Amino acid sequence: MPRPRKLRTVCCLPESDAFGPTNQTITVDNTVTMTVDEYETIRLIDLEGLMQEECAAQMNIARTTVQSIYGEARKKIADALVNRKWIVIAGGDVIICEGVNPYCGRGGCQRHRCHRDSQSDVK
Repeated sequence: MPRPRKLRTVCCLPESDAFGPTNQTITVDNTVTMTVDEYETIRLIDLEGLMQEECAAQMNIARTTVQSIYGEARKKIADALVNRKWIVIAGGDVIICEGVNPYCGRGGCQRHRCHRDSQSDVK
């Protein structure tokens, strides 16, 4: 039996959960689903400029796990851009940051900027 997946800590849920071509409606065929933890790795590494080790510490997971999540997220973004697909952000084994993580406020946590009501778990 495989061991249970560890919950990944994220600062907050994205304000918008769908992005795509404005001249297309969302269908099953033109949609790529990105998990909340994939979104968070893109935000931390590409937007906030954190290294994979720093991202892993903030998300409370191993660096190799971050590397895997990040690689999958980039493939999905590339697929959406090249093939004109919608990106829908949903699901994932995550828990919302409570602001007590020792890495909060060190360049990556945006909990204080979060405008949405957060859920404790998203699955």
